[in-house]
Amino acid sequence: LAVSKEKLSRLENENHVLRQNTLSLSPKRIGQRLGEKHSSAIVPAQNDKRSVFATPTPSKHIMPISHSLSEPRRSKFTAERNLENYELLSRCIKENLGFNDDKPLAACVIYKCLLHWHAFESESTAIFNIIIEGINEALKGGDENNVLPYWLSNSSALLCLLQRNLRSNSFLNASAQRSGRAAYGVKTPFKLHGPDDGAGQIEARYPAILFKQQLTACVEKIYGLIRDNLKKELSPLLGLCIQAPKASRGTAGKSSRSPGVAPQQSPSSQWENILKFLDSLMSRLRQNHVPSFFIRKLVTQVFSFINLSLFNSLLLRRECCTFSNGEYVKSGIAELEKWIASVKEEFSGTSWHELNYIRQAVGFLVIHQKRKKSLEEIRQDLCPALTIRQIYRISTMYWDDKYGTQSVSSEVVSQMRVLVDKDSQKLTSNSFLLDDDMSIPFSAEDIDKAIPVLDPSEIEPPKFVSEYTCAQSLVKKPSTASASTHIL
Repeated sequence: LAVSKEKLSRLENENHVLRQNTLSLSPKRIGQRLGEKHSSAIVPAQNDKRSVFATPTPSKHIMPISHSLSEPRRSKFTAERNLENYELLSRCIKENLGFNDDKPLAACVIYKCLLHWHAFESESTAIFNIIIEGINEALKGGDENNVLPYWLSNSSALLCLLQRNLRSNSFLNASAQRSGRAAYGVKTPFKLHGPDDGAGQIEARYPAILFKQQLTACVEKIYGLIRDNLKKELSPLLGLCIQAPKASRGTAGKSSRSPGVAPQQSPSSQWENILKFLDSLMSRLRQNHVPSFFIRKLVTQVFSFINLSLFNSLLLRRECCTFSNGEYVKSGIAELEKWIASVKEEFSGTSWHELNYIRQAVGFLVIHQKRKKSLEEIRQDLCPALTIRQIYRISTMYWDDKYGTQSVSSEVVSQMRVLVDKDSQKLTSNSFLLDDDMSIPFSAEDIDKAIPVLDPSEIEPPKFVSEYTCAQSLVKKPSTASASTHIL
């Protein structure tokens, strides 16, 4: 087992670049890697005697097509079976199958079909490309707020099933990986749920390993799309929260900011919109049974974006760097703290910690007697997360529009200027700004460790599956005599 895990780990590392680019590959290029003539074909060419699920060696699990059949009838029979397989998978992907006991049905049915068809043992097959292309098409249609979370649940569940139940061929080496040729290995019995000891794991061929890499890239893509959509939805709301409404400061102001914005909203209503956004996000994710692992990651990155947006606006706009505005933003952060506490750490993750920069910045804005604070007190007690350049920026931009108090002493400003000038050659003009984190904060191994074990054998497939002869045994429990008598 240790050797198998080591080899699989090495295989994953060598194919890291391939995994990052695999979703952008055309079906033709993928087919070339798998050694196929036409990888996107549903039905083999008339002169191609292989099924798209065929393995190069005979298997006792597969009933060969009778030799009494003529070549044209045999090809027609194979084509019909392949077409039926495709139609079943296509329906599982296009339709929202929902969830059974919080388990994603589409992932379970797809996995059970692949297992039943022995696709993981195939040296050459187009079925994995069909699945990936189908998921990519499904992501383009419908309501993104529901489609993306739905497929994040299903694709991650399917990935976990592969991660836990497949192992690389013991004889698969680096040159075979690059050329798409896998050496023959000893096959092990199939099981719907592979235990940790590896005894029931499936000896996966190269196409199956590549499929796992494609699926990993697919999960990363879906997660990134959800996160980016959340930022787009959140940005205009945050733009209204960085500065206290003029009405609340007792000034006449302009009659309106833009045609679509009400001119006289209470200060708290702007932050209420942020809270409604967060509630909506949590509702969308939980309705689609997105694992708490992903919810924590998404919520944490949302709060990181809130921190970045508010903090950078504060340091770029002098009208935001005031005493009263500090009070306004601080009151909003207090509401965010209540929200974080209400959803608990299971879903909030490190969200409160992500607000460190803006919390400390507004904390500095609202303290009295800044002139009595030494640089050491500011750096260690008030703003330990901020760089000296950021503290210098806030100190020199600050003005009190409420009580008329002054910023830090000229002595502290001089000390900060010396430190800033010392590092000026290493810093860019906007080096005081925070950078947006666009990384994917997890790996396939992280998902495997974080998501609970899923046993597809406990999930009853939708009724329409029984309409397909290629998957009838998945619906009703097969007898011992017929359990392995399916034709591919």
